[in-house]
Amino acid sequence: MNTLNPRDLFMTTTRLAPEQLSLRIDPASLGFDDTSTLPTGTLPWIGQERAETAARFGLTMDQPDYNLFVLGEVGSGRATLLRQLTRAVAAERPVPPDLCYLHNFDAPERPRALRMPAGQGRELRQLMGKLSRFLQSEIPLRLSSEDFKAESERIQNAYQAEEAKAYVELDAFAEARSFNLFRESGHLVFTLIGDKGAALTEAEARALSKERRAEIDKAEQELRDEIARFLEKTRPMLRVMNEGLAALRRQTVKPLLDHELQTIRVSLKKQIKDSVKLGSYLDQVQHDVLEHIELFIAQDSDDEARQEALAQLLLGYRVNLVVDNADLSGAPVIAEDNPVFHTLFGRIEYQVEEDVMMTDFFRVRAGSLIRAHGGFLLLHLRDLLADELVWEKLRRFMRSGRVQIEEPGSSLMPMAAVSLQPEAVDVEAKIVLIGSVDEYYAVQEADPEFARHFMVKVDFAESFPASDETRAASALFVAHTCRKLGLPHLSAPAVARLIEDAHRQVDDQTRQSAIFARTEALVAESAGMCRVRGAGRVELQDVDAALDARRQRHNYPEQRLRESIAEGERLITLRGEQVGQINGLTQIDLGDWRFGLPVRVSARTHAGTQGLLNIEREVEMSGPIHDKGVLILHSYLTALFAHLSPLALNASIVFEQEYHGVEGDSASCAELFAVLSALSGVPLNQGIAVTGALNQHGEVLPVGGINEKIEGWFRVCEASGLDGHQGVLMPARNLRHLMLERPVIEAVEQGRFHIHTAAHLSDGLELLTGLPSGLPVAPTVEVDYPPESVLGRAQQTLQAYRRACQRAGSAGRARRLRP
Repeated sequence: MNTLNPRDLFMTTTRLAPEQLSLRIDPASLGFDDTSTLPTGTLPWIGQERAETAARFGLTMDQPDYNLFVLGEVGSGRATLLRQLTRAVAAERPVPPDLCYLHNFDAPERPRALRMPAGQGRELRQLMGKLSRFLQSEIPLRLSSEDFKAESERIQNAYQAEEAKAYVELDAFAEARSFNLFRESGHLVFTLIGDKGAALTEAEARALSKERRAEIDKAEQELRDEIARFLEKTRPMLRVMNEGLAALRRQTVKPLLDHELQTIRVSLKKQIKDSVKLGSYLDQVQHDVLEHIELFIAQDSDDEARQEALAQLLLGYRVNLVVDNADLSGAPVIAEDNPVFHTLFGRIEYQVEEDVMMTDFFRVRAGSLIRAHGGFLLLHLRDLLADELVWEKLRRFMRSGRVQIEEPGSSLMPMAAVSLQPEAVDVEAKIVLIGSVDEYYAVQEADPEFARHFMVKVDFAESFPASDETRAASALFVAHTCRKLGLPHLSAPAVARLIEDAHRQVDDQTRQSAIFARTEALVAESAGMCRVRGAGRVELQDVDAALDARRQRHNYPEQRLRESIAEGERLITLRGEQVGQINGLTQIDLGDWRFGLPVRVSARTHAGTQGLLNIEREVEMSGPIHDKGVLILHSYLTALFAHLSPLALNASIVFEQEYHGVEGDSASCAELFAVLSALSGVPLNQGIAVTGALNQHGEVLPVGGINEKIEGWFRVCEASGLDGHQGVLMPARNLRHLMLERPVIEAVEQGRFHIHTAAHLSDGLELLTGLPSGLPVAPTVEVDYPPESVLGRAQQTLQAYRRACQRAGSAGRARRLRP
């Protein structure tokens, strides 16, 4: 085998300069002194050009199923920006029609829906109210006029004359049979007359002879038959009189009613889609009034029942204006933040009368979906998914385009209910559905029929490439926030600090965070710090104070863990050298706060054939990504010593004092360093903490949370006292992700702390051990590593393990052969 020359090894790590550790924005480059000088206007779509283009396309697309599904993180401005853009688009659209519900004279339980041009619904309601009042005042006047009275008396007199003639004949018939006939309370009553011309008493009637009583009974029956013939003759005459009087009343009132209804028709002269339906309704109103004219006639003794009947009649002439667009100047934009069943689809109100829940067409109420007809409706998907009834009805609407107002669960009401079934209406509203990325794809998979109605995907980015334009737009956002919340304006250095924080949120010097809700909150908190100072303008120190205050509110778990290190509960070595032991860096994400924390990674090796053992994996305390990283580590370790295959190695790796599980592959570099240290017997520098993932070729890959990890290690070292030899080894590919806090940068400037980058495993190995790694620049096979290098010493240990295994194998075979 060949032996490598140490000069063929990789270069060592790079120590970063202070200016590489964070992005600093020059306030002068922003071009203003403070945000009060910036122009006002609509919120800019900062870094969301793709989303804005998609949203404009969807909002202006008039074809069915081109509803919008807006997905993005909470705080990205997705709802605010869509509402702003939707209102701008809606302002250019025509005002949609009003919607009324009218009494259905043929089927009162099925109110009729009527759409009218905007403003005419209100006008129809006023005209019908005016008609009711007019009828109550004018019909009694018309029916009490002299002409009407004269004609009415003529009809009545004609009837009375005919009836009187017939009555005279009946009276004579009764008198001829000794009966006295008279009227009492509208009934014909007769009595038997005695010989003396007076009515017989009951005693006198019993005293009559049997023959006489029989004659009287016969006469009484004849009289009853004659009375029946009289009634048969006069009832048609009475009916004719009543019909004549009714016809007279209709003839008298109809011209008046025709004129009023024609006035309504002329007033509503615009062409409407439902003009036929409106005309039919007015005809039914006319017919109903003419059929109940007697209720309008004032009587000398005006009874309560007639008044109640008239009031009930007039209730049917009201107009229930459920959607009034008279005051709109464009299409409606409705953001429904409480999409429960009745607010979204409408409801029917009830009142209790004698333990029965009563309602009528005037108690029908429209929901936000009907009110959004001709415009836009903004909904949050999570709200819809929380109610199965709402979700199912929305699915039916998306399929049919019609909304039926109903009460969910009316069959389960504790009391009997008089229910309605209002006429369903067509609704043409563009729905803007707002949700997260996970919710979007969950709906795509679980309900493809529903998802196909949302053909426009508006995808809000979590971050975007930073530029002078995005920074200028961010300053406009800050100015807009100050004006919206009534806060003092920010100076240019303060705005620059806010923008730097936006870079920090995505751990990237080239990209800004698109979650502007955090920026808005930070503006408000900084303004609070400014007021505490008694100043009128927010300065850089106020922003820093707000960030410090936020840290104090959230970092208690971090503080307790650091204290446990300082108190010796968690074992972390900050100085010196140890074999098979290294400080790895982890990130803990609590949702409201992220921070880094060092953890000791240790490894032990000995002769054997089991290979690499990950203790966290064995006890099921590691996640799949961490397990994958360990398997990659094992693969690379095997490749390093392929010329010694099979490896005679038993090795174990453990995260010490870790009791809550491990996930992620960012510790795979630290784990491999610990294994190689244990194999070679070369100690590792305990002042250098390590983070970095590893691929199968030994390249160090970037990791997440790099800033929190570095700062977490820095705070632990700072608490113990920085000695100038401590630092962090990180992936070179994470360089642009550095947005470190000022205390770390100042410590680097002063030489009390160092940050090193490595592109390959060998770079870090040389930094941590102070020896050449032994790895060649170009891959080779069948090669021995230099004996004084780390890999050379590890190779010698593996060869010793092999010899030990071979001796153990020979001894075992000898024992098996012994008789």
